[in-house]
Amino acid sequence: MLNVKRIRGDFPILGDVSYMDNAATSLSPEQVLSSTNDFERHYRANVGRGVHRLTNVASQRYWHAHQKIARFIGGESGITVLTKNTTEAINMVACGTKWNKGDKVVTTILEHHSDFLPWMRLRKRGVNVSIIRTDAHGSLDIKDFEAAIDENTKIVAVTHASNVLGNLLPVKEIAAICHEKGAKLLVDGAQSVPHIPIDVKELGCDYLCFSGHKMLGPTGTGILWMKEEGLQPLMLGGGMIGKVSVDDYTLAEGYEKYEAGTPNISGMIGLATAIDYLDDIGMQNIKEHEDKLTKRLLSGLHGIENVTVYGPENIHERIGVVSFNVEGMHPHEVAHILDEGAAIMTRSGEHCCQPLMNHMGLESGTVRASLYLYNTDEEVDLLIDTMEELTRRL
Repeated sequence: MLNVKRIRGDFPILGDVSYMDNAATSLSPEQVLSSTNDFERHYRANVGRGVHRLTNVASQRYWHAHQKIARFIGGESGITVLTKNTTEAINMVACGTKWNKGDKVVTTILEHHSDFLPWMRLRKRGVNVSIIRTDAHGSLDIKDFEAAIDENTKIVAVTHASNVLGNLLPVKEIAAICHEKGAKLLVDGAQSVPHIPIDVKELGCDYLCFSGHKMLGPTGTGILWMKEEGLQPLMLGGGMIGKVSVDDYTLAEGYEKYEAGTPNISGMIGLATAIDYLDDIGMQNIKEHEDKLTKRLLSGLHGIENVTVYGPENIHERIGVVSFNVEGMHPHEVAHILDEGAAIMTRSGEHCCQPLMNHMGLESGTVRASLYLYNTDEEVDLLIDTMEELTRRL
């Protein structure tokens, strides 16, 4: 069981607000801030360049950060690459894969634009893109994947958990189909890695992409995990080369091959500290805490007249992302009232998922409350009470 009171002490900003916009960006604890400041104050230097003491310390901790993150997702046998965010990680796969005319990508209508647009752009190169739709509740049928994935399919790209509806996709079953058909599976783990235990070996994916800023880490940090080294680097330059001459060049091995230029060193060290923080608490404990809060929130919102809640009701089929609307009110108006009236921070709008919003007939999007380890029963009850009061005035 989580000691939420102790956890909240590591996040001073929570003294003023109830923060429920974690699907966009989580907060960072004092420990993460301290580790990034420690780099800047005591051993700020570039990595893999030079032999002086400061660069040796920075290089060691930067390399160790890759190891920690790989262990966190059970990916020690693969390659863990630092990126700016999930968006860059997915684009690295889309741009680094060798494509031929007639190749196929399979994705879903649930995807964030970051796991949608890179594949759509490939249509200009003769790549076919098949988009699997959901039912009215946002659920996908595994049979649709069986029908869509064929011998021409090179990559299947799916979100692990929807950033709008919160529903978890059957990634293991999708992976089995991919392997049977010879396709590679990319999983957008931006919403799952921060909230539930993840092991890439169990998922069966070839690529896992996620963001540090959604899991207590600094902004401008993300991860591309690859089962095997096979992508062409997105950029060339310093730090990712073996040898260079006026006639040719060779590339470095491992993650360095994909990290051209000076990386976000303090960010990566901060992300490793965030991993330590999450490991110390335990991802299963975090999941159970969020499940309890999500069940409480869903039950409360479902009981309010004129409020429509989207996504699955079964707590075992979702994460703590809850989208809803109030009849006759724009989502932005509701979010503004929650902020001004109760200091509750939520997201409103299309959540970078316009195709899904159009598919569900939600032109203005939804209000989204997304929970994390530092949220409390009292905060959930405050949201429910505020919504009850709001709808009574309609």
